[in-house]
Amino acid sequence: AIITGATGMVGEGVLHECLLNEDVESVLVINRRPCKVFHSKLKEIILDNFQDYSNIEDKLVGYNAAFLCMGVSSVGMPGDEYFHITYELTLALARTLSKLNPGLTLCYISGLGTDSSERGRINWARVKGRTENELIQLFPNKAFMFRPAYIQPTKGLQHTYKTYKVLGVLYPVWKFLFPKYVSKLSEIGLAMINVSKSGFNKTVLESKDIIELAHQTRR
Repeated sequence: AIITGATGMVGEGVLHECLLNEDVESVLVINRRPCKVFHSKLKEIILDNFQDYSNIEDKLVGYNAAFLCMGVSSVGMPGDEYFHITYELTLALARTLSKLNPGLTLCYISGLGTDSSERGRINWARVKGRTENELIQLFPNKAFMFRPAYIQPTKGLQHTYKTYKVLGVLYPVWKFLFPKYVSKLSEIGLAMINVSKSGFNKTVLESKDIIELAHQTRR
């Protein structure tokens, strides 16, 4: 698997599950700075320009899955900058991978409220919707859009956001009150691994679908 965003909370959690999972043979992370994780299965490429992969294409061949977890919050960010990071940088890698690895399964971390119509009033939701739609076209029947709501972080990881550390104490409450909108970070990682192995009957996965996929490993 290829993973982006491993220096963020979600990407680090997905990487953690991949390194633990015996079905994952090797992992390549592409980062701007070192993820500071060391494992026999792990390779890392430090890249400054996330729009140009021409110099490393030979290192991106032979992968079965890509877990795209890189992203930023739109809060306080100019619309054009958010579009560049969310859409342009994501598609630059996705187009490269579709060319180099036919049949690759792609999982993309999006978010609850994403606007697939691309016509709504909320800018971030339109941008995410456009990104999702393009990825689905690039990887027919092999692209899965993950739209989690609240994510319970994995204990012990280094990139957990402070807000989640505080809210995490109330996880049993969130799970009881809003079961359809709560999932664990570990479940997101396991769901990505499982959907890469076996597929799923939906392209857009919300929290309940993520949980269902994650627990397939326990059957």
